[in-house]
Amino acid sequence: MTRIRATVNCDMGEGYSLYKMGDDEALMKTIHLANVACGFHASDFAIMNETVKLAKAHNVLVGAHPSLPDRQGFGRREMAMEPDELASCFIYQVGALTGFLVAHGLTLNHIKPHGAVYGMTARDPALARAAVGVARTFGVPFMGLAGTCHQAAAQELGVPFIAEWFADLEYSPEGKLIITKKHDPVPPSTVRDRVTQLLEHQQITTTAGVLPLPAGVREVSICCHSDTPGAVEIAETVKALVDRNNEEVREG
Repeated sequence: MTRIRATVNCDMGEGYSLYKMGDDEALMKTIHLANVACGFHASDFAIMNETVKLAKAHNVLVGAHPSLPDRQGFGRREMAMEPDELASCFIYQVGALTGFLVAHGLTLNHIKPHGAVYGMTARDPALARAAVGVARTFGVPFMGLAGTCHQAAAQELGVPFIAEWFADLEYSPEGKLIITKKHDPVPPSTVRDRVTQLLEHQQITTTAGVLPLPAGVREVSICCHSDTPGAVEIAETVKALVDRNNEEVREG
């Protein structure tokens, strides 16, 4: 069986004003890609600026993490939105982050939707095309769930696709990501087993067993959320496994 390569990503900059969410400084040392909040579920102009500076200092690539306009619900509650409205919502947020990237001499690496709209765009072809179309507008890849409307829309619109898998969330028996408003603690041993299953066997661990990774996936980005309890330890565990896996892939 051909081994797959992997990267580690994390949703970052999710505080607001004087309030912080997660240990961004420690997490930035353990990841390859940062998905930076753009103001609609969390963050503000000061936090966006500081998060971009922190990513630059650690040579971490920066992607935009746009959300539904729902700070009170942290972007993890669904709302009705038409495709053109969603596209405008995303362009507004990505444009804000891009301004800070330009200010610090960086470029946008990718776009990954946040929370509820991540699931909505994975299920709804029209919303997926709207979201992926924003990635095409900015000339960057789209990060999402393989085997869903995310990947289909990316292929349809000719946008590079980054397949994502979550180390700290559960998947249903059908392989659907279970998105929760508040993340429960996950033992590092459980994370280690899930990541090993993914990298060595190309299988997704579900609440009922395992399922094969969707066909055609040769590289995956593994997400560790900054607001999951024990996030730094989880990210360090994943990074160690990813580094060892990628070294074995290179040697093989």
